[in-house]
Amino acid sequence: MKQILITAGGTAEKIDQVRSITNHSTGKLGSLIAEAFLAHGYQVDYLTTSTALRPVNQDGLALHFIQDTKELDETLTWLLQQKPYDAVIHSMAVSDFTPANSFSLEAFTEKINQELTKHSAPFTKEDVASLIEQTTAQETATKISSDTDYLFLVLKKTPKVIKKIKEIQPNTILVSFKLLVNVTQETLFEVAQESMAKNHGDYVLANDLTSIHVGSHTGYLIDKEGTLIGGAQTKADIAKLITDTLLDRRAD
Repeated sequence: MKQILITAGGTAEKIDQVRSITNHSTGKLGSLIAEAFLAHGYQVDYLTTSTALRPVNQDGLALHFIQDTKELDETLTWLLQQKPYDAVIHSMAVSDFTPANSFSLEAFTEKINQELTKHSAPFTKEDVASLIEQTTAQETATKISSDTDYLFLVLKKTPKVIKKIKEIQPNTILVSFKLLVNVTQETLFEVAQESMAKNHGDYVLANDLTSIHVGSHTGYLIDKEGTLIGGAQTKADIAKLITDTLLDRRAD
């Protein structure tokens, strides 16, 4: 059975029950890629968020919903352990940071003053990290009060979920995505290749945010040898480029 796993959309990291940090990914590109593979008779596991665009419900499509990076990690790991995939196309925009703690202006001032009485030397980054970790985070089941002029929000780095894909399924074809902002094409290609190598990917779709507009989206597909497979100017063309490349590879 021909099977593809596609991630799409953007994660949302919860601050409290009514607020979250997210990004502008709509999931449209992932949806187009899924539609293309479904048209070629593939079974598609589509991992996305409830607010992202998705393919029309049809035979061969299984939808899996997540909200944040933690849920993405858990669901992606579970799927990879359940069945072998011909390819994994990881187009989801994953948050690099997630909320760890928050302080009102008053609470932040009080905490810093308490810590200052214990230190005869300047704070080190380890001291600050310890302060954050030892302070009880506000309960995320409630709404953080807005009765403060400033809210200090502490973010911590999220794990790189993409690294798990080849660890669990070393033989799958991994297509990753790299988005930079306002860089030269040379830099874009160089950083994209470095990212692909770090994650043991087979292809990377390199794109620059400044080239993404309504109706247009420039992207370049590069393989792990550094060869430029092709370029495209719209999301539909990018989906076709990725689909055709993987179908041609499977036919060889």
